[in-house]
Amino acid sequence: MASKPLVRALTIAGSDSGGGAGIQADLKTFGALGAYGTSIITAVTAQNTRGVQSVHVIPPEIITAQCESVFSDIRIDAVKIGMLPDVESIKVVAAALRKYSGAFVVFDPVLVATSGDSLSQEDTVEALCSELLPLADVITPNLEELAKLTGNSLAKDEKEMLAQGKQLMEKGAAAALLKGGHWENSKEARDWLLTEEYDPQCFRNSRIDTPNTHGTGCTLAAAIAALRPQRSSLSTAVAAAKNYLHGAIEAGAGWRVGKGAGPLAHFWRQYRD
Repeated sequence: MASKPLVRALTIAGSDSGGGAGIQADLKTFGALGAYGTSIITAVTAQNTRGVQSVHVIPPEIITAQCESVFSDIRIDAVKIGMLPDVESIKVVAAALRKYSGAFVVFDPVLVATSGDSLSQEDTVEALCSELLPLADVITPNLEELAKLTGNSLAKDEKEMLAQGKQLMEKGAAAALLKGGHWENSKEARDWLLTEEYDPQCFRNSRIDTPNTHGTGCTLAAAIAALRPQRSSLSTAVAAAKNYLHGAIEAGAGWRVGKGAGPLAHFWRQYRD
């Protein structure tokens, strides 16, 4: 019996020294979901479960060199873009994507960490919208990122969130997965997928009572990137990615890694088996 084609996925993101988010979470997710992971590091963070202590931005010429090394040698099926800390890094990544087009692109606009720490400079929002938004197949903002990208205050309910999502589509997004899981008073984590072709689609999972949510956004975006080449549509890939994320949160709910918001159990299916 012929084996399935190997999915080759690329993460373009920052390094998390605590291992819960960023490059580290993305590569774990790729591996857990059967994709071969490659990486381009845009920033090195001093980070743990309690927050971000320091950020060192990788020079743009080194980001460009990493892009050339990976794209010129390895066929990339899907790209997950995470932390891009300044305008120059945004521009060189956008240039690489234009030069080596063809991969499915998931854009996770990492502006704020789970801890609340800012991970990007203030002038990056305009560049993200003008340079990267047109190149992405789907963007995955949380409520705060959605508000910043659209120039609004934080959405108070799903009606406002969907209105802001529509604004994001008007800015040029091909599709947007709006993450509503930050509403703590909700019993469900409800995300909405907006596309040009279909009505908004809601994805529901029960909320898990755990402090271990570090890297959830990175993990979801990386899961969509790994799964889209293996699924028939974006909708089915998002559904599978959401189920994977829910399992990773549930399996790691009792972990005690560090003194703050702990990581997910990315290899929960392997642990179970």
